[in-house]
Amino acid sequence: MADGGGWRPPRPCEAYRAEWKLCRSAGHFLHHYYVHGERPDCEQWRRDLDSCREWEDRRSTEAQRSLCESERGRVQAARKHALVWTPRQRPPADWHLPLPQDEKDE
Repeated sequence: MADGGGWRPPRPCEAYRAEWKLCRSAGHFLHHYYVHGERPDCEQWRRDLDSCREWEDRRSTEAQRSLCESERGRVQAARKHALVWTPRQRPPADWHLPLPQDEKDE
């Protein structure tokens, strides 16, 4: 990965451009503001797009390093969230029985 000959960016440059464009869209802005209470930060997508284009044009090792660190950060951010429920190994023993009915439902 350190040599510039066979290395490729983790995503095509068009993917970085599409993510940056989506991040700047009005729908994404409204959704992100509603969920997180702040404006979305699209600068990382822009830096990744610039680094990808710089890599394609000049084969810059700095652009390569920047893209690798950015993707590594995205993977770590995705992995840091724990599962909400713990997956069970087998179904409950009484899964096939009918559900209890309350008297007021009848």
